[in-house]
Amino acid sequence: MTIKDIAKEAGYSVGTVSRVLNHSPGVSEKARKRIMEVVEKYHFQLNGNAKHLKKQSSDGIAIIIKGAQNMLFAAIVEQMQGLIRRKDYACMMYYLNEEDNELEQAIKISIERHPLGILFLGTNPEYVRQRFDQVKVPCVLVTNPASDFGFDNLSSVCTNDEAAARFAVEHLLSLGHKKIGVLGGKTSLSQTVFSRYQGCVRAFSSHDMEFDPKAQYEVTYFGISEGYYAMGRLLDKMPDITAVFAMADVLAIGAMRAIHDRGLRVPEDISVIGFDGIDIGNYTIPRLTTIRQYREGIATRSVEILLRCIDEGTTAIHEVEPFYLVPGESVCKH
Repeated sequence: MTIKDIAKEAGYSVGTVSRVLNHSPGVSEKARKRIMEVVEKYHFQLNGNAKHLKKQSSDGIAIIIKGAQNMLFAAIVEQMQGLIRRKDYACMMYYLNEEDNELEQAIKISIERHPLGILFLGTNPEYVRQRFDQVKVPCVLVTNPASDFGFDNLSSVCTNDEAAARFAVEHLLSLGHKKIGVLGGKTSLSQTVFSRYQGCVRAFSSHDMEFDPKAQYEVTYFGISEGYYAMGRLLDKMPDITAVFAMADVLAIGAMRAIHDRGLRVPEDISVIGFDGIDIGNYTIPRLTTIRQYREGIATRSVEILLRCIDEGTTAIHEVEPFYLVPGESVCKH
């Protein structure tokens, strides 16, 4: 008799059985009673293997991260790892490039490692639509919405990216800026990028202004050096620019250096506003103005929802966390 056998007969997950046997909190009295009935029926003896169940391939949580340089993801992942380990689950990390197919990786992990659940940071909606039906364990999209996909085992915790990006651009417009450039990724590869792009377009539209993507939008990967070179290209094609919205703080930080290296000043010549609210923005000169995502809430709720779906078999849950403007020193009136 193994823990898997107990889980099967009791009608609960392996993770729930493990928590009962290890006297961990967060298990209903009904579940605890039923599991202990099966344990006593077969005279199951708890041993070291039960204590170290997390070492077994079938008792881990997989985290798939697209974009190794994404500092927001790094902060969220660090918090999620701690929460997962405190619940006595293993944590398996998988880093992908921004153009990789995260669903192919998830399917491979499911076959080879049999995780109890998967957390996705960074997703391509087309990959989800095409192949998520092959993933049978509970999953959560972290920082991306999933309610429109309609999968019972796919939850989500995110920020309203479209509204937040629109707020950022409208903040620049309210300060008198009209020549505004935008740094971001490929809209076809990321739901986050697509939503933030839509927010930019709608901000201009609400002020009866057209947004010209060929002139005002520069596509790049998300990293500080990428932001630096993308800003240089934007300056070349938009020399009269007075403000920049960067879809990530790492892009904004690179952009500020590029502006400085062109002999211009932030914010006197060009204002810069970022997105994410990562800690390094507090230490740039000037201090970065940014849209901050509530990353603590995103990390906590993503793990809580995933474990609830694993332990209780609940269907998908979708939540939207707040955002807010963090005023710094990198934006001024035009």
